[in-house]
Amino acid sequence: MALFTKEEALRYHSAWRTGKLESVPIKPFRNQKDLSLAYSPGVALACKEIEANPENVWKYTNRGNLVAVVSNGTAVLGLGNIGPMAGKPVMEGKGVLFKIFADIDVYDINLDTKDPEKVIETVKLLEPTFGAINLEDIKAPECFEIEQRLIDMMDIPVFHDDQHGTAIISGAGILNAVEITGKKIEDLKIVVSGAGAAAIACSKFYVALGVDPANIAMFDSRGHINTSRTGLHPTKAQFAQKHAYANLGEAFKGADVFLGLSKKGLVSQDMVKSMAKHPIIFAMANPDPEIGYYEAKEARPDAIMGTGRSDFPNQINNVSGFPFIFRGALDVGSKKINEAMKLAAAKSLAALAKEPVPTEVMDMYGEKDVKFGIDYIIPKALDFRMLEWEAPAVAKAAMDTGVAKTTIDLEQYKKDLRARIDASHKRIDAYVATYNYDF
Repeated sequence: MALFTKEEALRYHSAWRTGKLESVPIKPFRNQKDLSLAYSPGVALACKEIEANPENVWKYTNRGNLVAVVSNGTAVLGLGNIGPMAGKPVMEGKGVLFKIFADIDVYDINLDTKDPEKVIETVKLLEPTFGAINLEDIKAPECFEIEQRLIDMMDIPVFHDDQHGTAIISGAGILNAVEITGKKIEDLKIVVSGAGAAAIACSKFYVALGVDPANIAMFDSRGHINTSRTGLHPTKAQFAQKHAYANLGEAFKGADVFLGLSKKGLVSQDMVKSMAKHPIIFAMANPDPEIGYYEAKEARPDAIMGTGRSDFPNQINNVSGFPFIFRGALDVGSKKINEAMKLAAAKSLAALAKEPVPTEVMDMYGEKDVKFGIDYIIPKALDFRMLEWEAPAVAKAAMDTGVAKTTIDLEQYKKDLRARIDASHKRIDAYVATYNYDF
């Protein structure tokens, strides 16, 4: 059941001030001296320090806490190619999540082009402004080239969240699901519905976790991806199997895992019934999954079922990943977000799910007894502890792999993160309260 009406959603976005973000000064501006410090002539001294040593940009500007959320609107949520202006509310929303969950500031950059070369050129030119780049809602296969080339060209992290966010969160779920069910990750037979950015990235990430790529049966709009098909893009061809399945239902027989990143209604109860014991079902088409939660559990009560929705157990949501991944990367001045950092993020989430859940987290979901098991394999999306678990894990991996510019004391860092986010929330709550919104 929807928690809001259409009118409430539109009023939320249109009430004065319009949109969801605002730039606010964080230094005093009370008198002539403050004016002189903030701008002329005081600002010239900071400029000269940076000119003498470009690394001083991290000391004297907001670059170290500023992320660009960049999109061209070609693959927005489940809405498709709606363009950069229609996609802007999503990018603003991403900025809200960055701020609320990790105290990271965001400018959303919405580009009016479908040309990958123009996207690449524009983002590269923005490098002096930002500490990291979050690519968002750019369609496949262009998104793969755009991300990889920017990673190679830029000296700051570039991360396409549509790919890696879903991979990391669902990867954490896979790690815990195989532990609960007693399955071996190297033996998992996986069926994937969808072959876009998230599906490809998830499949690659599962391989990094230990899954045999030969055991991944991937389906796109034309059917099973196999070696007899011609004209496959290289991103799909890497998962082409020698054996050809006639349809999705055939591939389900005996499968251990279903990963759905396609559209609702593609999976039946009979298909779920044909899966192996203790099946793992991640049906993540939004807002309606490939098979409904209750339908899947009715067919297979032993299933571990996850969706992208907050109103069912095991929500697989990117907000459990990107704010904390970027926080850890920024705080050690990482040049990249590499595979080790992604794996560290997934493993930290898997570990956190085994910890006792605080009462205040359960209260936010109206639940009283949340424990590690088939209905709780990954932390709740609103679990505030993820900041203190995931960001340090990512920061440590960056330091261990040599992509970090600075070294930090991880135990002190965890304490600092909690103090930082508490102070940020107090500022935000006090500021928003002055508008007296009522939605």
